[in-house]
Amino acid sequence: MGIDPRTPVIVGAGQVLSRDEDEELSEPALLIGRALRAAAEDSGAGERLLRSADSVRCVPVLGWHYRDACALIAGDLGASPRETTQSGLVGGDGPQVLINDTAARIAAAELEVALLGGGEAVKTVHEARLAGRRPPWRVQDEDVPLPPTLGEERTPVTTGEAAAGLAPPVYMYGLIESAVRAAVGEDPATHLQRIAELWSRFSQVAAENPYAWLARAHTPAEIATPSAGNRMIAAPYTKLLTANIQVNLATGLILTSVRAAEAAGVPRDRWIFIHAGAQAQERWHVAERHTLASAPAIRAAGRAALERAGVDIDEVAYIDLYSCFPSAVQIAARELGLAIDEPGRPLTLTGGLTFAGGPGNNYASHSVATLVPRLRADPEAYGLVTAVGWYLSKHGVGVYSARPPSEPYATLAPQPPLPPARTELEHHSGGAAIEAYTVQYDREGAPEAAIVSALTASGERTLLRSVDPAVIELVLSAPEPGTSIELSDGAPLTHRRIRTGPDAGGRRVA
Repeated sequence: MGIDPRTPVIVGAGQVLSRDEDEELSEPALLIGRALRAAAEDSGAGERLLRSADSVRCVPVLGWHYRDACALIAGDLGASPRETTQSGLVGGDGPQVLINDTAARIAAAELEVALLGGGEAVKTVHEARLAGRRPPWRVQDEDVPLPPTLGEERTPVTTGEAAAGLAPPVYMYGLIESAVRAAVGEDPATHLQRIAELWSRFSQVAAENPYAWLARAHTPAEIATPSAGNRMIAAPYTKLLTANIQVNLATGLILTSVRAAEAAGVPRDRWIFIHAGAQAQERWHVAERHTLASAPAIRAAGRAALERAGVDIDEVAYIDLYSCFPSAVQIAARELGLAIDEPGRPLTLTGGLTFAGGPGNNYASHSVATLVPRLRADPEAYGLVTAVGWYLSKHGVGVYSARPPSEPYATLAPQPPLPPARTELEHHSGGAAIEAYTVQYDREGAPEAAIVSALTASGERTLLRSVDPAVIELVLSAPEPGTSIELSDGAPLTHRRIRTGPDAGGRRVA
């Protein structure tokens, strides 16, 4: 079958894991350059592909400020692109957004060769800060132009969410986890065991991944049980149930048109086709979502991408779901029609953001870079990768295969049907029903605050954070969803008082 010469293909994928003690060698831009050189070698065409790039595109580095990391990397590689571009400043959907946009530009004959890179050296930054110094890395002058940015930047949390202490993702996802538990009807111990088993399977994948930061299998008991090295962070999450940003990791991907791949001499068996890319958003703020345990935008994006590729989810052999926290994986699996414990088809290719590592915005690039050799070795198979920004807020989905696509590439933007939005009440006095909750722990593993989402009788949502020991005790007792509470706004929001109230069965809850 003839292939349209404008068809986009991934021809090279490279990854770097750096434990180098030389701080200079761990600069993120240098790590990304190393990954792109590895991608060039992986393509079989060598570094002439790097020098011929007409676009260099980056996932923004969070751990070090660059005005335009792409321009710096291009100079290091000897490339003279006519443009640089970056994905949104914050968001784990960025890698898939970059791939989708690049593929669309190639399909429209606007680009021929594009270099995509991302990386972080947060481990080195953290160690330098502990020693009271800054890493000796390059700083661009303020007159360096900022590159164009894909997507829009929005305030991630409402005033009420911020006041309740939900800006750090670990607390927001901990809150969501309790809603997931309620949705599946499990008691706390059973649910913790289930997510610990899920993460244990992820760790087993990481143990076989040469680019995993924590390449060791962990038992469910090790993951679920608090210890000196595995302290509680946000109920029910121990440290080994959370994303690990303190890593030095980087990726490089080379995307070209079929025409450019042939001209560069890239062997046909190195090509991986992007069959479909899709992007969708939930209601932006969690407080406005009708329920906390669902994500209609994932379902819409996944369905659109799979339909464009002409395959069903059961026909996809390789899957990597964005795995910052267990609640994200469980929700995505349910929306896509996947079992979380299907034998022979784990929901991660890398080991996930806990064990493979969570390098800022760039995790999903590692998913794709890990998928590429799998598909080359299994050329009839399909792979699916999901990417998530903020709190299950924005989503990217990609479907890939070594098989040529039956449809021209298109970036899809399905608009999912969303349930009615809830009104957030920043101040509420009176009765409400507990919907979801988590407990925030200090660095010594002691509970320091309770965070609660409650629904009023008329359906509004109110969020609160309390350091009152009685409230913390109430939340640690794992009250059932729907438990009645009385709220008083006689104190500031972060110290809102919860008064004793009977639940639906008449039982006292505090």
